[in-house]
Amino acid sequence: MANKNDNWLYTISPKQKLIDLNLKEVWYYKDLLLLFVKRNVITVYKQTILGPLWYFIQPLFTSVIFTLIFNNMANIPTGEGVPSFLFNLAGITCWNYFKECLTGTSNTFSQNQGLFGKVYFPRVIVPLSVVLTNLVKYGIQILVFIGFYIYYVFFTDKAGGASPKSAIVFIPMLIFFMGILGLGLGMIISSMTTKYRDLKFLISFGVQLLMYGSAVMYPLSFFKKKLPNISWVVEYNPMTTIIEAFRYMTLGVGDYSLPKMLYTALFSLVVFLLGLIIFNKTEKSFIDTI
Repeated sequence: MANKNDNWLYTISPKQKLIDLNLKEVWYYKDLLLLFVKRNVITVYKQTILGPLWYFIQPLFTSVIFTLIFNNMANIPTGEGVPSFLFNLAGITCWNYFKECLTGTSNTFSQNQGLFGKVYFPRVIVPLSVVLTNLVKYGIQILVFIGFYIYYVFFTDKAGGASPKSAIVFIPMLIFFMGILGLGLGMIISSMTTKYRDLKFLISFGVQLLMYGSAVMYPLSFFKKKLPNISWVVEYNPMTTIIEAFRYMTLGVGDYSLPKMLYTALFSLVVFLLGLIIFNKTEKSFIDTI
């Protein structure tokens, strides 16, 4: 029988707080977090011929296809003096990070049910590791974008209108918003799929639709001109604000304003906190329903 005066190192008990970031415990398990990140980076393209080259191939091929279809065939403008390929690459680079964070965290419970049922650690480490892993991929794709930007500006005469703005210093803020927005939505979906399995079949289809509503392959101004009655659907999409802001900061074209950035920041934080509440609630009983 345990003595009442026994001093335990750790006590594992259900969380009682509605919102519990539990940053102290996450920091204690930082080595596990880094291990998950390393595992994710190494195993994604393990036993593939091209390996990490897929980090470069996917955004480049997508940008080429978008340029051919939407700019060359459909004649969608990209801004004065801005190459269509560079315009599309900027949008794809941002979209890929958000998409990978969302889809990667949306199956947290179903993909890790065996691990969660055997050993204890802060469950939020798993989706957080996905976001950090994708940050590595995003960094590589940013370097690709910078490489093509330098090529167009200094080695061709096709980018006379492309110029970075002083607001470029706020790009880390855009990355943060994309990360917590994708993380929050992913945790919500992951929690819901423990009971409603249909969601995992809809997520890829939904992400594709969301891409077309996020101004990835066209400027917001063009959509507002062509479809003014429903342009608010795209305009108030937080990813549209982020992509347009990224293009403004790097290329000098795009719809950028402080009120929209504040709206995006608030929306992203609310989604993240809501996702964290649902995730923490679901982790207590998901093993009984998964």
